[in-house]
Amino acid sequence: MNVFRNILAGSRYLILISVIGTLIGSIIVLGYGAITVIGVLINIFFNHNVFTTEEVKIVAVSSVELIDLFLLSTILYIVSLGLYKLFIDPKFPLPDWLVIGDLNDLKERILGVIIVLLAISFLGYVVEWSFGDYSIVALGLAVGLVLFAIGYSITAGALSSKSTQSNKRNDENSMVDSQE
Repeated sequence: MNVFRNILAGSRYLILISVIGTLIGSIIVLGYGAITVIGVLINIFFNHNVFTTEEVKIVAVSSVELIDLFLLSTILYIVSLGLYKLFIDPKFPLPDWLVIGDLNDLKERILGVIIVLLAISFLGYVVEWSFGDYSIVALGLAVGLVLFAIGYSITAGALSSKSTQSNKRNDENSMVDSQE
């Protein structure tokens, strides 16, 4: 029985595969984004002699796509840090804005970034949109429904955790009262 317990306790280090994988993914996406920025800058300043409103639209779309890349890199990085802190080293120092005490905290951080990612992706479609093309309405509704579902999930999770904490305190107070 003790051997099985040791095996289970040591198996948490298997999460290092996820930590390393998401960290490498983050670095790759970040590098790709940096190379894309350089390519866009070269394209803007050296390949275009005339700047028109159509060119501005292309630059705007490229910028939105770059933001998507960097946010994706950020998601992967946050997942890597969060998994490491939760499974490998609970004392791992994180920035003050990135408090991860359990999987729900990590999920909330990821969902928050996904909301921004979806909004920015939709903005990219809006910039490319041409009047008369009503497919953007369907896309807007789909993105809106996904954002609503994510928002509901975050709100329900926050309310559930507050309720659980309140019930736990009430149970502790009841135990203290009964001991007196």
